[in-house]
Amino acid sequence: MSLETPINVTKASGEQEPFDESKLRRSLKNAGASELVIDSITHSIKDQLVEGISTRKIYREAFRQLRAESQRVAGRYKLKEAILELGPTGFPFERFVAEILNRVGYKTEVGVTVQGDCVTHEIDVIAVRDDHYYMVECKFHNKKENTCNVHIPLYIQSRFLDVKNNWTRQPGHAGKEHTGYVVTNTRFTQDALTYGECIGLNLLSWDYPKNNGLKDVIGRLNLHPITCLSALTKAEKTLLTDKGIVLTVQLYENKNALKEIGMDQRKANRVIKEAKAICSYHSNNS
Repeated sequence: MSLETPINVTKASGEQEPFDESKLRRSLKNAGASELVIDSITHSIKDQLVEGISTRKIYREAFRQLRAESQRVAGRYKLKEAILELGPTGFPFERFVAEILNRVGYKTEVGVTVQGDCVTHEIDVIAVRDDHYYMVECKFHNKKENTCNVHIPLYIQSRFLDVKNNWTRQPGHAGKEHTGYVVTNTRFTQDALTYGECIGLNLLSWDYPKNNGLKDVIGRLNLHPITCLSALTKAEKTLLTDKGIVLTVQLYENKNALKEIGMDQRKANRVIKEAKAICSYHSNNS
């Protein structure tokens, strides 16, 4: 199919934009696909383009072809979808964020009720390292078109200040640094980003800050969610997240995790093999 006349694709939000071959190639490359596979899938997708085709359909077709080539690469390619699968509640995402912080040296607590100056607050994640205390609010969305508008950081900042005012008067907190953080698996609106930058509230989304967003952190640290694994059923993923197992790396660190959910050894070996493959790939573009 000739692309001299641009073909418009329909995003999850309903907006349309011209098909961008470079975006597809970049996402395949970041997942670890070879140039030969990238060329093959890109050409196949271009041959299937029709006006208004959904980006969801393009993703599913690319994933199907990748999975036939390599479960490892396919698992990394579906990262955004895999995080959406951590739902429908926000708790597995909170555990996921906490585990990432644990891996970079923080001590974390999840779902902690703390006293503020005025009222009590339930904090999604409290992370501590040396003299630095983070109050982390996790905003999980199970639809990637959903965003966090400016009302989210406005609300979180007011909660953070209430807690900070109380924390700083506690014994042992003199000279400690207290920081608020909002983490989402989708995106912030521009107003939300502008406000966060203005008042010093840290924001982390799928692709913000640039080159250091959630997708970049996960790729750099190889801390992929278990929902990336094709060998696990939806029910098995739920059983594992209910037990606090949210990272692929935890599956081979905890030898009994799969056995404890009733999985036979033969399948467990297959799951562990896929988990190790996904975690072992290193990319400068992740």
